Amino acid sequence: MKREFFATLEEVLFCDDYTQKFAKFSDLYEDFCSDNVVFCHHHNVASLCSLFLPAPVLHPTRILRNKGTNSLSSMARILHSVAHIEYCAITLALDSAYRFRNLPHSYYYDWLVVAREEFEHFTSLNALLNEIGFSYGNFPVHTGLYEAMIHTCENLEYRMGVVHRGLEAKGLDANPFVLAKFASCSHPICGKVKEVFGTILRDEIGHVSRGDKWWKFAVSKRTKQSGDFLELCAQFREFNLAGKTLNVQARLQCGFSIEELQALGSFYEKRTSF
Repeated sequence: MKREFFATLEEVLFCDDYTQKFAKFSDLYEDFCSDNVVFCHHHNVASLCSLFLPAPVLHPTRILRNKGTNSLSSMARILHSVAHIEYCAITLALDSAYRFRNLPHSYYYDWLVVAREEFEHFTSLNALLNEIGFSYGNFPVHTGLYEAMIHTCENLEYRMGVVHRGLEAKGLDANPFVLAKFASCSHPICGKVKEVFGTILRDEIGHVSRGDKWWKFAVSKRTKQSGDFLELCAQFREFNLAGKTLNVQARLQCGFSIEELQALGSFYEKRTSF
């Protein structure tokens, strides 16, 4: 008997035990790929978002950020910060598949694929933490990504633009700088870190590409089709949708144009100059 997609996905989304969450997701993903699900798009959508975090939460300005890797603790804090992003990204992808209805079948496939890869990223990063004596939840985290999820939960264009084309692309910008922190580190784990971050960068280019595709899809359904990403950046000023230095090569692979990237860099440079 086929399972109803949204009801089953809701169980995955709101499961707070990571091991169970991953097992439930794996079953759903297998059923989806085997065409063993049915879509009841009228299934009630939960009004609240899943906001579970198995780590202490602090305001971003109160979180210690290590610039180097001169100790196991400093290495762990850097890895933990990235693991936190990947942990939140699991929920973001699942929520995007769950919350928006009556879309093409390929939309749901895309965000299940993203969720599967985010599970893999988090698992790999947590394994690195375990290898040096730490685990996810040992350090404080912030809720910025979850706040973006809440602010965009009723509008597909906003969700795709702000979260998946905007904030996820910041990860592309940050990836080389995080790797640079480990460049002078002699710990045996650094080779594994480079390998994991290479996988994350490759996969995240695919994630942002999907965000770009579905943002443009949502824009195309509007009556007024300006499709200006900078308008979105200005509208959601509480979220910075670009890193300090853009990863131009990666962003071009995701659907950004060189002209758009120049305008994006100028937009945030002007904002930070005041």
